[in-house]
Amino acid sequence: MTTLTVDELRAAIERELPGVRADLEALVRIPGIAFGGFDFAPLERSAQAVAELMRGVGLDVQVSRIGEGHPAVIGRRPAPAGAPTVLLYAHHDVQPVGDLSQWESEPFEPTERDGRLYGRGAADDKAGVMAHIAALRAFGCGTDDDRLPLGVVVFVEGEEEFGSDSLPGLLAKHKEELASDVIVIADSGNWDIGVPALTTSLRGIVNCFVDVRVLQSAVHSGMFGGVVPDALTVLCRLLATLHDENGDVAVPGLVSGEAAPLDYPVDRYRAEAGILDGVELIGTGRVVDRMWTKPALAVLAIDSPRTAEAPNALVPAARAKLSMRLAPGDDPKSAYQALIAHLEKHVPWGAKISFELEHDGNPCAIDATGKYFDAARSAFATAWDGTEPVEIGVGGSIPFIATFQELFPAASILVTGVEDPHAKAHGPNESLHLGEFARVCLAEALLLHNVAEAAKSA
Repeated sequence: MTTLTVDELRAAIERELPGVRADLEALVRIPGIAFGGFDFAPLERSAQAVAELMRGVGLDVQVSRIGEGHPAVIGRRPAPAGAPTVLLYAHHDVQPVGDLSQWESEPFEPTERDGRLYGRGAADDKAGVMAHIAALRAFGCGTDDDRLPLGVVVFVEGEEEFGSDSLPGLLAKHKEELASDVIVIADSGNWDIGVPALTTSLRGIVNCFVDVRVLQSAVHSGMFGGVVPDALTVLCRLLATLHDENGDVAVPGLVSGEAAPLDYPVDRYRAEAGILDGVELIGTGRVVDRMWTKPALAVLAIDSPRTAEAPNALVPAARAKLSMRLAPGDDPKSAYQALIAHLEKHVPWGAKISFELEHDGNPCAIDATGKYFDAARSAFATAWDGTEPVEIGVGGSIPFIATFQELFPAASILVTGVEDPHAKAHGPNESLHLGEFARVCLAEALLLHNVAEAAKSA
């Protein structure tokens, strides 16, 4: 079989992009959310839509789940004799939309504005799904002119945004089917518009709840105030101990490190984050260190009476949800214990305190060396017209990458993605830069080509 040249792949991607975009928009219209309290029927529709896309490129497809978990879709075709196999990962579930008033267009009706496609999941991660489909279509997969030179497994998960609880079980169940020489995780992003990237580190995560209690029930704030502490004041004083005067995390025992030698101008960072004028940045050190290789702690929510409904009474109990991001090299279990020890030490006035772990996940670091990483760099440079990819960290967490590393230690794991600094994944007005998406699709097709060629030269 004669495979396609670089120029033929470039032309093929250009030919396929209109259909790829139409299928992406159809996926975005399916509100598949794996969070509790949502209708899970759209997740089933989303999985079936992904399965049909995989069948369209000639893959042997199955929809799989573990227990009550949400559906993952696995499509597979074996490698020709002596050729490598590449696993292509993405996820079809999306984040909740949040406050609808903050969206400029309907979240589940894809809308183009100024070269970007807006909609929940347009970037994270339904464009990742379609980048895989686009690359396979470019090779003619599923047609009489199929010239894919290697084996592929496409694995599209259905609950990544809700913590991937089923993923370890799915990987164990399908370990033999998923075994690959190269694993492409299409759930990250690029350094900037026009600058591709390989992600080589991600932070871990610990999400938990802390409860404080001071009274058996609410009491009159006039008759008892000034003597009895209220739970909200206790909680506020306690949460204030989590950071020092510079805004660095003050919990002892957490790991810190140094990030890649990249300059992230503060003005660019402020603009991309949408920080209001006059608001100072927290923490010390380079911006990339603070984002990628130092711990971070955020208070995500507090349960307390609503202001419009609060009586003149001392609040007996209060709860906060905390999210702690961990530097590569740290351990979620020991980090959680360090957080507990810190909070127990600093709880004021003898208030009662308790904890509940919601979920955790390991950080990871990737040694991006070897022939398949070289193949990826070459593919990116070609797709971006000579701009070499940079190595970046990610402040967010994809805990299952560590699971892939453990189960498939010989595989080269390439973490890539379709997002750019303006994509606003997880926020209102999430969007996909359509020009960059075209480059991503071409880069993935070139990657498959380059991996096959690299295997021949080994």
